[in-house]
Amino acid sequence: MRASGWEVPVTVAELVDAGPLAGARMYGAGENPVRGVRIVDELSVFATVAPHTAVVLIGTAASGGWAVEMAMRRAWEQAAACVIAPAGGLSEGSGEVLAERLGVTLIFVDEDPLIVAVRVASAASRPDAARTQLVARCATRLAEAGASARRVLGVLNAELPGTSVAFLDRYGRPLAGRRDAAAGRWSAEVTVPDREGGVLGTLVAGGSSRSPGWPAVVRTVLGLAVVPLTAWTAEESLTAARDFALQSALAERLIGNQMSEAGESGKSGEIGERSGSGEPGEPGEARVAATALGWPVGGPITAYQLRPLTPAADASLVQALVTGALGQVPVLVRGEGWAGWSASDPEELAERLHHCLRTLPWPCAGGVGAQVDGLQAVGESLLGAEAAAYVAGEGTVVRADRMGPAELLGALPTGVLRAPAAVVLRPLLEIDRDGTLLETLAAVLDEGGALKAAERLGVHRNTITTRLDRIRSAGFDLDDAATRLALQLACHVMLS
Repeated sequence: MRASGWEVPVTVAELVDAGPLAGARMYGAGENPVRGVRIVDELSVFATVAPHTAVVLIGTAASGGWAVEMAMRRAWEQAAACVIAPAGGLSEGSGEVLAERLGVTLIFVDEDPLIVAVRVASAASRPDAARTQLVARCATRLAEAGASARRVLGVLNAELPGTSVAFLDRYGRPLAGRRDAAAGRWSAEVTVPDREGGVLGTLVAGGSSRSPGWPAVVRTVLGLAVVPLTAWTAEESLTAARDFALQSALAERLIGNQMSEAGESGKSGEIGERSGSGEPGEPGEARVAATALGWPVGGPITAYQLRPLTPAADASLVQALVTGALGQVPVLVRGEGWAGWSASDPEELAERLHHCLRTLPWPCAGGVGAQVDGLQAVGESLLGAEAAAYVAGEGTVVRADRMGPAELLGALPTGVLRAPAAVVLRPLLEIDRDGTLLETLAAVLDEGGALKAAERLGVHRNTITTRLDRIRSAGFDLDDAATRLALQLACHVMLS
């Protein structure tokens, strides 16, 4: 069922911008509806001109500047929609002044006014048919544009005069089109889905036309653009899937904080897209390409890191397995492993990453960083994910926001620290024949007190108290914070 607005009368501006008067010179707002056409060859005919009629001047009524001026005055008296005159009857400079003074739209045409009258009459009697012709022309042009966001937006902005169209990502930031879209008296929008049924972005249009039928036409044309934009995302994804180096370079560009607002390098209000060279272009273009791939480029994001425990070189396989488990996320080489980021929160991402570890053909450990506000802070999350992956064991995932003293101490090189640790603990080791005192000291320091240490070791609290007395007698001041920290580190090194 066709949307409301298609049957309402066309306006003068519609006839000039996208209808049978396309290419004519119009002076005036052109906001009046056109309900009919009347051919006027002499001024006396104006007595029978009904309101909202497009008056087409011929013969003596169009001969000379004075005749056109008189026709304009009579058109104002009859509340005509507009006056259409052949070019040359009145200077265009005078016509502009006259249209502004009388408030009547004046249109100059180069072709035979009688032919023009027939076309305008057809559009006025069947406004839905006239609008359908425009939609059909847009459909043809969009098909010719192919899978390119820039070309699709170029067609929309060229074929919808008086209208600004932009393609926004799912965070509301412009990817292509005109920056002033949705500014004006009206706006229309259509959602563009991604490959997984979510939202890739939104086509937004706006303008100043007062025609009640124009927004419905624009919305229909925007709907036609969804298919080529969806094809564009599929083509971008296929290209990146074939070339891991290209995708990795794109991800590096984004996390290097080289992005800028789309269109900073554009001209005439247009917003660019990825260059056709196969390499990421300007920073804004990198974000366009990332959006086409379905990567999160705004909003809360969480970084991840995979650390192989044995040599693993097949990056393309890793990419396939990671995206299979985490969804459409970037995968890039980072350190000795692979990293990226996701729109999932740390808990969900850790769960998915744990599932991913089970699918990898090599033993790996995983880390998940803290959730941050956007790409500008993704470096912080990546560092946390890298640290968490370093302390994680085979087949496990550690979250940076849940790393405690045990995890931090686990990242230390125990082989290098073993000799200094033995020096720190020497007084204790000399009296601790079976390791009981060392184990007790570690439990007390880790658990923060004797009660929890007793529960951990499965002994009575008084037993812990007695052992602590022996530890203090060896010369250790457990009330000193610096001493406790040194002892906890030394205990961890020795027990590991």
